[in-house]
Amino acid sequence: MAAQVFADEELERLRGFPEIGRDELFRFFTLTPADVAFVDPGRGRGPADRLGLAVGLCTLPWLGFVPDKVSTAPPVAVARLANQLGVDPAVLRSYGRRAKTRTEHLRLVAQYLSWRLPTTLEMKELDEFLLARAMEHDSPTLLFRLACEYLISARVIRPGPVTVVKRVAHAREEAQRETFARLAHEFTDARCAALDGLLVVDPGIKTTRLRWLSTGPVEASPTVIKAEVAKLEFLRDLGADALDLSMLPAERRRFLATVGRRLTAQALERRDPQRRYPILLTLLAQSATDVLDEVVGLFDQAISAREGKAERKMRDLLAERGKAGEDRQALLDDLLAIITDPQISDEQIGGLIRGERIGWQRLRAAMAQAQPRLPRDHGHLAALDGSYGYLRQFTPQVLATVRFAGGTAAAGLLEAVEILRELNATGARRVPANAPDGFVPTRWRGYLDTARKSGNTNAHRHYWELCTLLGLRDGLRTGDVYVPGSRRYSDPATYLLTPDKWSAQRAEFCQLVGKPADPARALAAAEDELDQALGELEQVLAAGDGPVRLDDAGDLVISPLSAEDIPAEATALKAELTAMLPFAPIVSLLIELDKRTGLLDCFTHAGGKQSRSPELKRNLIAVLISHSTNLGLTRMADACGISYDILAWTAEWYVREETLRAANLAIIGYHSKLPLAAVFGSGTLSSSDGQRFPVRGKTLTGRDMVIHGGQVLSTYTHVTDQHTTYGTKVIVATRREAHYVLDEILGNATDVPGGPSGYARKGQ
Repeated sequence: MAAQVFADEELERLRGFPEIGRDELFRFFTLTPADVAFVDPGRGRGPADRLGLAVGLCTLPWLGFVPDKVSTAPPVAVARLANQLGVDPAVLRSYGRRAKTRTEHLRLVAQYLSWRLPTTLEMKELDEFLLARAMEHDSPTLLFRLACEYLISARVIRPGPVTVVKRVAHAREEAQRETFARLAHEFTDARCAALDGLLVVDPGIKTTRLRWLSTGPVEASPTVIKAEVAKLEFLRDLGADALDLSMLPAERRRFLATVGRRLTAQALERRDPQRRYPILLTLLAQSATDVLDEVVGLFDQAISAREGKAERKMRDLLAERGKAGEDRQALLDDLLAIITDPQISDEQIGGLIRGERIGWQRLRAAMAQAQPRLPRDHGHLAALDGSYGYLRQFTPQVLATVRFAGGTAAAGLLEAVEILRELNATGARRVPANAPDGFVPTRWRGYLDTARKSGNTNAHRHYWELCTLLGLRDGLRTGDVYVPGSRRYSDPATYLLTPDKWSAQRAEFCQLVGKPADPARALAAAEDELDQALGELEQVLAAGDGPVRLDDAGDLVISPLSAEDIPAEATALKAELTAMLPFAPIVSLLIELDKRTGLLDCFTHAGGKQSRSPELKRNLIAVLISHSTNLGLTRMADACGISYDILAWTAEWYVREETLRAANLAIIGYHSKLPLAAVFGSGTLSSSDGQRFPVRGKTLTGRDMVIHGGQVLSTYTHVTDQHTTYGTKVIVATRREAHYVLDEILGNATDVPGGPSGYARKGQ
């Protein structure tokens, strides 16, 4: 059983001493006067016994157990204890030759520190703890670590690793049975038949419904949107949107759904019902939410794409209009020159315009070039009307399938959406006279008024429907409109504390942030702080010679930072040091990095499998290199001799966003503790910026940008002043990067000193 979780060498390592860090050395291996008295030589102990007893005394709170081979303790820890006891560190080699001595010393240490040996009661409590954790996390290695931490917190001496692994395995089995038991009321005969039907090839789509649901969209076209709507309707027919799985922890649901997406239909069929049905049920529930988000997201993207196309068309028309009006502009300039000339009398102006200066021919030509006045939006909505037929290919299906809700600010818009949904269902063309239009922006109201006055019902329907769709898109973005059952477009109020909860936590929160609970006092303090800051700014501006000043026109000027002057000696030294660095092949570098940080251990099996073959790390390195260099798995298989099937299986089950993030955190944690990292910076400053990369094919993230000559996406990266990349997110290239600047600063899980309060500087 233990061999399935840990290899033999790993088990042996768990029985001995690990490497010790500086913080652990000072925290655990510092003896108090009482500790020195405990190992006092007056009790007849020799130097070896005293030092060995001290090692056990310090090791038990550190590891939760004392290894049998006490003499293999970290030399730096032994030296520190020997110095405090005034003995030679070398005497530890002769300690513990009699097992009885080690056992007796462990009993004395446990009694002195108030620790207990594991009994039946302690093991039962450990089983209960592990079951609760196994319902949240299925990783055996994580459960093993949590079990060790629990035993330390309970002051119970950890038994051997094999015993703990058996307890972990038992907890995982119990978690599977508990999962099925909590969901048993959902597994009716009809529901089980529907779940099994997901694993059968459907002749209509020529694949299994499981594979069909797991295949995401790649573009925002009417065909793709209607296909996603069909998925949503299929899931609702199965009742997936009404499933309540709150009896399972969120992490358990996520784990089961992840396994369901990665396993093939054949693999799921081979699993026993107690494991198969919970996986399929959680996958259905999560798919209902994911597909709903995809439908709304594609709706937003398709409408925005057509709006952008209409805006480009409008700009082109404005440019053509400007070129065509150059003669009229020249005529206007000549007219103004005559009219504003004080030397020309009023009686002469008419003759000069119609006669020798301008002439009737030029005036009539200008009249022939006259163009109608543009609306307030310069024809943007009129250009979008050209895409009305395109939008009608999918918007009726989206409105018929998705339900929208919102607050009082969106009441008129939501009423318009309901009317539009009814018009689509009945096939009516005329918009009711009482249809709301208060949500229509002022720049577009002229279209509706003109169409209404002219009696053009088709034009009025087009413009009103376009305004409703655009208003719905904008409402979803601002949060005024939300989608019940969605995760991405849920009600923003659900993320806030209710007034009752806030009133109970208000005093504690204000105390934590150091702010008064009385709003009047808080406003007065803010005003004083603002006055002080403005006073300091006034002094800086009055000086007139700082980096912030006022120019002659009274505008605020902030001077750019001056470039750092790098001495020639520093440049030469840099080149010399660079030449001294040895060449390190990327494979050797990754092997060394894994030895120091254990990053490859972060790549865990998505299904909870823990039997790691000796070749797994080799395969992981090959997969990482193929991804990072764009070599691809096929060419990597040809280059390294590992079969494509092995690499593809490794990438599918081990390399995913959460494991990559965990590996990156391990690297960052190790790097931040290096002495050289402190020379670069304190780790409290963050620089974030986006990089554009070209992409091919169909993608939801890529956007066509003329300046880059094709379709690109952005990778928005956060880097500390210690040169560690602690966050990367792929975003749409046309979106403002400032919207994402706080995501990783507040949401990263690293141990960088700055933490969530780090200061962000963009574009360094």
